[in-house]
Amino acid sequence: MNILEIKNIIKQYTGSNKKANDDITLDLKKGEILCIAGENGAGKTTLMKILCGLEKQDSGEIIKRGSIGMVHQHFMLFPDYTVAENIVMGHEPRKYGIFLDKKKANEISDEIISSNNFTIKSTSKVKELTLGEMQQAEIARILHSNADIIILDEPTSILTEFEIQSLFKTLKLLVEKEKSIILITHKLHEIIQIADRVAVLRNGELKGIRAKNDEKGLDENEIARLMIGDANFVTDKKIKNNEMRSFKKEKICIPVLVFDNVTVRRQGQNRPLIENVSFNVLAGEILGFAGVGGNGLGVIEAVLGGFLHPAFGKIFYKGKDISKLSIRALRKKGLAYVPADRIRVASAQDASIEENFIITKRDQLKRSKLRKRFSLEMIEKYNIETADINNKARTLSGGNLQKLILAREINNLSDYIVFSEPTWGLDIESSRFIMNQIYDLRNNGAAVILISTNLDEILELSDRVIVMYGGKISKVFDNVNETMKEEIGRCMTINREPRIEGNTDER
Repeated sequence: MNILEIKNIIKQYTGSNKKANDDITLDLKKGEILCIAGENGAGKTTLMKILCGLEKQDSGEIIKRGSIGMVHQHFMLFPDYTVAENIVMGHEPRKYGIFLDKKKANEISDEIISSNNFTIKSTSKVKELTLGEMQQAEIARILHSNADIIILDEPTSILTEFEIQSLFKTLKLLVEKEKSIILITHKLHEIIQIADRVAVLRNGELKGIRAKNDEKGLDENEIARLMIGDANFVTDKKIKNNEMRSFKKEKICIPVLVFDNVTVRRQGQNRPLIENVSFNVLAGEILGFAGVGGNGLGVIEAVLGGFLHPAFGKIFYKGKDISKLSIRALRKKGLAYVPADRIRVASAQDASIEENFIITKRDQLKRSKLRKRFSLEMIEKYNIETADINNKARTLSGGNLQKLILAREINNLSDYIVFSEPTWGLDIESSRFIMNQIYDLRNNGAAVILISTNLDEILELSDRVIVMYGGKISKVFDNVNETMKEEIGRCMTINREPRIEGNTDER
């Protein structure tokens, strides 16, 4: 029986010359996992917003035989509330029929967290969580709402392999309880692993539906071809082995940035957020930071970005102490920074696309003609799709917004750049573009710091990898290659004394 039917849905946004959804007809069966696949801008998220009532279709019909809950790619949480308060929001247990029963809310949340092997704590404030932990809180919130249809928009983008497998187990258990799942994703291997059926969108149109129990089953190459078209078709394997292969250069062994026994504490807390963290990053290398959410990656990013300062230890930039510099001072020294949170930190969503481009160059680009010329040059150079530079940044797809941020930060680059979750939620083509840019920066002599919970991304890009566990360095891997995936994965979940793999004389 179909629990959801989508009939001839059309949606076109004002100011756009193409339809976001173009005559889409689709159904969802009770107790199945349906993947909606497609590149950024294919129309996946627009269709899901229409299903949830966040957008209104121009024409077409939707028949629902159950309630819908959605975990958005960009989180819908209240940062100043606790995890438990967010989970029970809208379905709060009450004391005396009036007041929130916090004890009961914590008990409900703890049960959901425990049964799904999540790592978050009910009493933590959402603003203290990493992106991976926020994802867990979003999923827990939907599970508590007891929705019949659960939509997840790119839910694995910032999860580790262990967390992804845990999530998939949860989804399969929900299906056994006759829940119906819609999973929006562009990751082919995940589609093959989890989907009963996959519906592929491209340029707003439904290009095909394939099922696991079809004669040919689910085939990665065929799904990829439907996603990006025959003219642009390239497999993930070709991308990794050819276009994205790093070429080895003789390293310039000059430390650009040095952390010397850096410890960061939050006021009123005894346990440090990170403790005695020491490393350096060299000109012409990519230094990767890997770890499970909550183990210090977010703190490393915040310190590098100037949002947090060390309680103990020093940070040196080309030999000069920058430990206590403000964000503005760091930017003036040439810090280039692509944050994990592209919506709240890296961009001003209600400002224009042009304003987002020139925010670091206001002094140099005072005349409107210069601002426009600069913005249009960036759009052309970085292949950013937009109808008008005067449109708000929120009108850009995830991939195009990330390209905007990348263009702005590379233009601001002096000699080191920080990337945090750079391909989070991006499609094959956008991810390939971003990764090629990171390689080019390294190969042109920049010191690159890459922070990511995506282990495949870390292995693909990094020259060296530092694994964080419990706020400390668990282990450092030199001469990184794919064979280290299992060992790095273990170090992300098991504390170890740090030691170096490989030749470390030059370090």
